Amino acid sequence: MKRIKRFMKSPTATMLAFFLAVGLLLFSTIGGARAALTYFSETYVSRVQTSNIGVTLMENGKAIAKRDYNEASDGTWDENTGVLLTNMLAKDEKFKVGQTYKEELSVHNSGTIDQYVRVSIFKYWLKDDKKDRTLSPDLIDLNLVNIGTDWLLDETSGTPERTVLYYAKLLKAGDTSSLFADSIKVDNMIATKVTQVPVEGKKNTIRTVYDYDGMQFCVEAKVDAVQNHNAEDAIWSAWGRKVTVDNDTLKLR
Repeated sequence: MKRIKRFMKSPTATMLAFFLAVGLLLFSTIGGARAALTYFSETYVSRVQTSNIGVTLMENGKAIAKRDYNEASDGTWDENTGVLLTNMLAKDEKFKVGQTYKEELSVHNSGTIDQYVRVSIFKYWLKDDKKDRTLSPDLIDLNLVNIGTDWLLDETSGTPERTVLYYAKLLKAGDTSSLFADSIKVDNMIATKVTQVPVEGKKNTIRTVYDYDGMQFCVEAKVDAVQNHNAEDAIWSAWGRKVTVDNDTLKLR
């Protein structure tokens, strides 16, 4: 935990963590949402119009993080990394398992050229600063929306922890995509996962321990983009994904 706190204070950190101090049930705590917010693939776009490209992750209508090529054209990036779920709770409000919280996520084209975007979402649990697979990532319910229409689910790249989405439309300069998520909650099923532990020194006495005791739930959203010029080749080069682009509409092969 001390390492996490030091990490959060680091100005050079590219992945930030936000922890909720929560009391849920006896012997149980749950905390956290981690956000590595803006990520950009430079593999291909460095060839064409790099100085005009930029991307911003939006949360509940506000820019939470961005990465834009610096207008100075000196090869640097104008970056700002924020933290997801910072304003999820009202002042003095306690986090509740099973309660749905607003979490509207979208992507804004903050560059000056049209582009195609990809979002990678990671959900997992931490305990003692390490990944813990005792609990399923599915218990972290980030509700995805507009899937199969505006956003395409890449099933070939998915894992229990990772979800990959492609925006099916060309995102024009200055425009914002439709939402790809609108809410988040931790499933009530988590409270059913318990272990019976004998109490040392007390005969015939057991203690019920919740499996999520000391756990932190973590959510990462990574956004990257490529320019629309030679989009099929650009996407293959940057992301290793075969796509078809027709009339500015992207389809996964």
